[in-house]
Amino acid sequence: METKRLKRLPVGIQTFEKIRENDMLYIDKTEYIWNMINLGDYIFLSRPRRFGKSLLVSTLQAYFEGRKDLFKGLFIETVEKEWTEYPVLRLSMASGKHMEKDQLERYLLNIIEENEKRHGLSSDISDPNLRLKNLIINVHDKTGKKVVILIDEYDAPLLDVVHENGTLPVLRNVMRNFYSPLKDSDPYLQFVFLTGITKFSQLSTFSELNNLKNISMRTDYAGVCGITTEEMLTAMSDYIDDFAEGQEITRE
Repeated sequence: METKRLKRLPVGIQTFEKIRENDMLYIDKTEYIWNMINLGDYIFLSRPRRFGKSLLVSTLQAYFEGRKDLFKGLFIETVEKEWTEYPVLRLSMASGKHMEKDQLERYLLNIIEENEKRHGLSSDISDPNLRLKNLIINVHDKTGKKVVILIDEYDAPLLDVVHENGTLPVLRNVMRNFYSPLKDSDPYLQFVFLTGITKFSQLSTFSELNNLKNISMRTDYAGVCGITTEEMLTAMSDYIDDFAEGQEITRE
């Protein structure tokens, strides 16, 4: 009997474009994404580490950048008719750990500079929050379109110092100031998405953005990250058979 060729599993790969262009296995989460972008303009999702948050952010980036070619055969291709391209600012805080105040501010400036270069802009503003606000306005003015902001692991700089009474308030103020332009920039924004592990109630992001919808515990978004039992038994059915054969055990 001919052995079915299985697509390569994207172990450790969190870039949607790379998975699709290399024809790796992708569990279709685009129905969740379609529902999410039609739910509201400001969305927050909390999930544990290594749960697929960064891949979700990467998928959102590809969608908002109008990469229709990457979504061939997926749910969202059947419902999206316009594929409007928006300028995207992607801010990953994943590497902003174990830092003092000055290091963290330099890290934030570096993230903004990377986004500036991607959009053909530059600035010498030294305050991260003012530079972020400046970037949002300049990208909007340059493209004539509202801006999409995707923030991955927004709370990463705070998690490692959460029990340090001296350091936490200092870094929390840095991050609070950095995120503060999100509220004032509403006229320039199309969609804002934040991921994290926890919800820092003291971080003004959640008090000022009173229209921020938290989908973390909603049952209709329970499967937005990770792999469900149903997905295992459908999209990964052949892999179960392959593993069972290799281990000389039954499928069950």
